[in-house]
Amino acid sequence: MNMKFGHAQPFTRLEDPALLTGAGRFVADAAAAVGAAAAFMVRSPYAHAAFAFANLDAVRARPGVRLVLTAEDMAGTGAMPLGAVVPVVGEDHMWNPQRPILAAGIARHVGDGLAFIVADTLDAARDAAEALEIDWEPREAVADMEAALADGAPAVWPQRAGNAAFTSEIGDAAAVDQAFASAARVVRVRLVNNRVVTNYLEPRGVLAEVEESGRVRLTLGSQGSHRLRDAVAKMLHWRKEDLRVITPDVGGGFGTKMFPFPEYPLAAVAARRLGTPLAWICDRNEHFQADSHGRDNITTAELALDAKGRFLGLRVETLANMGAYLSFYGPFVPVGGARMLPGVYDIRAFHVRVRGVYTHTVPVDAYRGAGRPEAAYVIERLVDAAARETGIAPEELRRRNFIPPSAMPYDTASGRRYDSGEFDGHMTRALEVADHAGFPARRDAAAQAGKLRGFGFATYIEACGGGLPEPAFLMLRKDGRIRIKIGSQASGQGHQTAYAHLAAAHLRLPLEEVEVLQGDTDDLEHGHGTGGSRSIPVGGAAVAGAARRLAEKLRTLGADALEADPADMELVNGGVEVAGTDRRLSFAELAALPIATEDRVSAQDAFTPPEATYPNGTHACEVEIEPETGEVRILTYVVVDDFGAVITPAMLEGQVQGGIVQGIGQALLERTVYDAEGQLLTASFMDYALPRAEDIPDLHFETRNVRCTTNPLGVKGAGEAGAIGSCPAVMNAVVDALWRARGISHLDMPATPAAVFAALNAAPPA
Repeated sequence: MNMKFGHAQPFTRLEDPALLTGAGRFVADAAAAVGAAAAFMVRSPYAHAAFAFANLDAVRARPGVRLVLTAEDMAGTGAMPLGAVVPVVGEDHMWNPQRPILAAGIARHVGDGLAFIVADTLDAARDAAEALEIDWEPREAVADMEAALADGAPAVWPQRAGNAAFTSEIGDAAAVDQAFASAARVVRVRLVNNRVVTNYLEPRGVLAEVEESGRVRLTLGSQGSHRLRDAVAKMLHWRKEDLRVITPDVGGGFGTKMFPFPEYPLAAVAARRLGTPLAWICDRNEHFQADSHGRDNITTAELALDAKGRFLGLRVETLANMGAYLSFYGPFVPVGGARMLPGVYDIRAFHVRVRGVYTHTVPVDAYRGAGRPEAAYVIERLVDAAARETGIAPEELRRRNFIPPSAMPYDTASGRRYDSGEFDGHMTRALEVADHAGFPARRDAAAQAGKLRGFGFATYIEACGGGLPEPAFLMLRKDGRIRIKIGSQASGQGHQTAYAHLAAAHLRLPLEEVEVLQGDTDDLEHGHGTGGSRSIPVGGAAVAGAARRLAEKLRTLGADALEADPADMELVNGGVEVAGTDRRLSFAELAALPIATEDRVSAQDAFTPPEATYPNGTHACEVEIEPETGEVRILTYVVVDDFGAVITPAMLEGQVQGGIVQGIGQALLERTVYDAEGQLLTASFMDYALPRAEDIPDLHFETRNVRCTTNPLGVKGAGEAGAIGSCPAVMNAVVDALWRARGISHLDMPATPAAVFAALNAAPPA
């Protein structure tokens, strides 16, 4: 069937009516509905300290207190799991000291969990926490990566001298040395990719209940219930069958809700011991102190060029802050992302060394893009620096070095295989829409008004939509509706609408007649969840495949019932009919037939990606700076993306807009700050700035798609792309303004008014 996506869509998503009318059901709603007891986590106020409880028995005896769990009570359980390992150099190894579910005598970051208190009410649990006497022995702490690697630095883990978690290398160092030796010019940058906090709309939470069978049921916000069920069961040494995980509506995830946190096994243990429902609901301050953070790299990158501006080699050194513990995907984020450092350029010699570093800070893990935004930021800032040093226009320097379409599929020096892409096409279009040609006149007019104008852009590529298969199951229900079961998990993206659109395109029925079930481990045997922009490229491909199979089965079933040739059967308007006649059965009538056995009205499929998909595009940004205050205002923002194929245009645009806003936030506003003693100074919205509506301009979005050759739908993942191209585009624009006006060639994120003002005042007069 020749499917044409992107038309005949509803004006609103199928999910929206419930969410907009307050009928959505989140974890806190589920807890309130069953009158759950309240849990509260006692957390360390110190970045590094030994501790001992002085009055546990008295606290446990307080009115309203039902249970207090400490590390001693969790003895015999496993540690927090690690979801990925990375290759290491030589005889070194990735040193994972095992993170306990609760700190056992030593706290290693502000917010480290010490005790889990369950009481009749949250007030009673908080009062018990206040009454808990803890004998503290503060120790020296280190929060800065470079300071942590210095001789004599306080050790996060005494068994690991030097605070190094791992060293990993990718590429050919000898080839890079040779390329640099023959270079006409070498350009170097040192970049800080600032630590950010996820700050999804709905903080994490978990409701734990014991079912009649004795099985524990956890209701929690996640990006995949099967992954969390398996992880929690493994930690507790339980059988998977002893645990059921349900994910209801989820208010944002961005990677952080993909993996387990200590509160989940603690709630499960507490529920089994008490036999009554209990809930832990995170507050915003806890989110800052305890949920994994994102980014936090320091990178030095060098680019070798020949006399004509051709890129010869790329050498990169990255320090990646792991925090106090290795989080689930923590080590993989900087190492996996580093494979995208060559970007869209034909660079044949490449080498990167990534060093993971322990510090007394919150662990760092996947945050929207998980390593690929960091890579795009490095190469696109570096290419702009090369343009300034060579005097070659940024767009011309890129054109000279783009991987041409004729080279596809292209094997990068970092081990990736790009299947498709026309990079010059979307860069040229983005610059045209942003009126790059008219920028000099606008810059001069701004200068007359005492303002600084800058124009910047970034041409990115990322890897996503790959990994493990995602099975999808489709069934015709007795009422004639189609039910989809799949292990991916929506957290605001609109899976109900997108999957319904894919199924309806094959089965020819209204979208409203398709039901999507996600989030309950009882509904599916297994699933791999949502992350890495894989829901449509992987899950969507499986839904489409299962829908094709089900459509064929229903045509055959209809032919048997109507005594016709299956080749003459058509699916039309929620039914099956003999082409060119009025002989028809609705899907409900078809499902009611005695011959409509389960096998004949159901189908399944699972797509295993042979390779990641590689979305790419160009973000262009124009900014104006008020030199008297340092304030940066974005005037124009244009993005032209290549997503291969488009299924639901409005939702695609929404995903891109959301990613851009997060990138703008990191580039201009967001900054997680620890002092020298490891105290978190930005632990609330009083001190941590998120972008507001006034910070965001109109965002122009369009696509210039080149079909993906490795995906059956032709699509390339889109959920993270907006966050990947935005940071370098914004910062290239800011630096362009500063360099043209004052010769300032470097500024790190975030370009806050204070940072810009300081840079301007430190520079020589214009």
